[in-house]
Amino acid sequence: MSSLSKHAATLLLTTLASLAVGPALAAQPKASAEAPPQKVSMLGGKLAFTLPKGFTATPLAAGEVNQGTGGASGTMYSNASSRTVVITAENTLIGGANVTDNDGTFLDTTMADFAAQRVKALPDAKILSEKSLVRKGTGLGLRQLDTRATQGGGPTLDTTLLGASGTRMAVVQIISRASDQGGHDALVKQIASGQ
Repeated sequence: MSSLSKHAATLLLTTLASLAVGPALAAQPKASAEAPPQKVSMLGGKLAFTLPKGFTATPLAAGEVNQGTGGASGTMYSNASSRTVVITAENTLIGGANVTDNDGTFLDTTMADFAAQRVKALPDAKILSEKSLVRKGTGLGLRQLDTRATQGGGPTLDTTLLGASGTRMAVVQIISRASDQGGHDALVKQIASGQ
């Protein structure tokens, strides 16, 4: 993998974390429990899933060219009842990088960089597990990082899913209260499997 694609991936992950993670849990918009399920499609439909009822969507600020994140786009989905946040972001890899749908080297290196950044940014962050997944039907490879840390004023569970295809990379971050392990695990499974 070129250093340029690694740089682009790291910037996207950094931007994703800095844009929404802290304020997302602290000040969520009031949402109706009747908000309809949200369909999400990334990487040309290779990373698609449906969020259950109760999530409201808020577009994130676009990436900035001078920060190396031009072309990045994202959405924050928040559920005020469960105090759960799902953040999605997608960007074009710079330098003409082009990866396969399950590029192990790219995914492993990018996720390792993100894990190191996460521990550095959140002093009490603890890595709980790391997994490699392949989505049935599309063959899209994903990397999953599960952490626990204090964010938004309290202990949280955080799962980050990373995938890439061609010239695009996508990240999904699921953040839940630490006391909602069952709900968090169920949502992560639903998103990772595309159910």
